[in-house]
Amino acid sequence: MAWERQLPYGLRHRSPIPQARPSGTKQREVTVIPPSQGQLAAGTCEIVTLDRDSSQPRRTIARQTARCACKKGQIAGTTRARPACVDAAIVRKKQWCEMVPCLEDEGCDLLVNKSGWTCTQPGGRVKTTTAL
Repeated sequence: MAWERQLPYGLRHRSPIPQARPSGTKQREVTVIPPSQGQLAAGTCEIVTLDRDSSQPRRTIARQTARCACKKGQIAGTTRARPACVDAAIVRKKQWCEMVPCLEDEGCDLLVNKSGWTCTQPGGRVKTTTAL
């Protein structure tokens, strides 16, 4: 399977997971998370929807939508695999690893064409995130 998640600023996150999907698994599952009431605090984000699609063999595509209230000079991005407000210059320059998108034990590398990044786990599993 592959895991893919759509990030708030139009990026896609995908990683291969070498497992077969058990029979009887739902093909598509959408979860709507009620947003918090009122305004978000400046510089914060919250996840509002999660969408999982297992219709392709050996691949699951998962997308999430986040609502962010970023400060001036910031844009919605990813920090430690969670939605976060990051410096807009990082996105403009496509220096994705500067926003620290990977988990603490993962290594971050830019894709050759700067269209995204990879997060490599200690066991060798690689998650790839690319721009749409």
